Amino acid sequence: MSLIISNIALHFLSKIEETGEVQLRLGPEEIEQSQKITNFVDGLHGIYNAKGSKAYGSFTTSPAEGDAARFVDLMESYLNEQQSFYTFSCQAGNVLKNEIEKYDLAETGYLIICHYEYMGGRYLLAAIIPITEHYSVDGELNISADQHLDTNKLQLAARIDLFDYQQNAQGNRYISFIKGRAGRKVSDFFLDFLGCEEGLNAKEQTQTLVQAVEDYVSVNQLDATEKQKTRKDLLNYCKDQKASSQDVSIQELGKVIEPAGAESDFYQFCQEQSYPIEESFPHEQAVVNKITKYSGYGNGISLSFERSHLGEDVVYNPHNDSITIFKVPPNLKEQLLTLLANQTEDNSE
Repeated sequence: MSLIISNIALHFLSKIEETGEVQLRLGPEEIEQSQKITNFVDGLHGIYNAKGSKAYGSFTTSPAEGDAARFVDLMESYLNEQQSFYTFSCQAGNVLKNEIEKYDLAETGYLIICHYEYMGGRYLLAAIIPITEHYSVDGELNISADQHLDTNKLQLAARIDLFDYQQNAQGNRYISFIKGRAGRKVSDFFLDFLGCEEGLNAKEQTQTLVQAVEDYVSVNQLDATEKQKTRKDLLNYCKDQKASSQDVSIQELGKVIEPAGAESDFYQFCQEQSYPIEESFPHEQAVVNKITKYSGYGNGISLSFERSHLGEDVVYNPHNDSITIFKVPPNLKEQLLTLLANQTEDNSE
């Protein structure tokens, strides 16, 4: 396993319903490093990476209000060895507690702050992990209830790329955070806790990339087969980058997308057209996935097909708003034939 934990702290946030007071219960000063702890952080790292909708930003330059401490100043004190990691985590927990009280939220759960290394990168992860109650039955059929950390419901989390931050403090993407959740945006208080402002927009960058590829195959007048191959090359490259937690590089992509008959490579094309796109950036895979497929859902109907089938195996008639499908998938065909057979039997009775 390539994940190495430098420091980790765990604290608990709860709220007294009667008074609305938020309580911070501090965890142990030192969590003993073990394989279980490493596996836990490795799993949390994987869950965070798999979250599809993340945004990117940087620490705001605005001063703190009154005597309030800024997360970045507390973090710097730790990184510069002016205070211990545990002291830093306790101070950060109190900053978060104050933010929850300020917004009058009901957020509770375990605050985990972890400094770790993974695949040559150095990160600081801050997250609130919710609690879920579960039930178990013993050999005597006695039912008991207990609580566990529900990492799969992770929504309030941010990760700082420490290498990027220390080498490029003026950058706009060394902090990543999970964006959006039911009812409100995470930035309502969690980003205020971090003192973070949104910078690079990964979705817009990815949309620009997809449009650039579409323009590229169009300008070079590629045939249908070459167009689809180019789109799949983009899709596969982006999938590989996502799997390894690497940014998409336009220069690398120029070496991946090399259709026959193109007058220039993709990287050169992007430079000539002056697209508003970074040389490299973290992308949103969901946006790229749409480049090879058309899909939609509504009124109980879900439909998805490779875009190369449009006009051949799938024909859309805009005049009567209908779709005709030829070469019905075998598993769907089998279900339909069974349904027709059952209907015939019912009608004959």
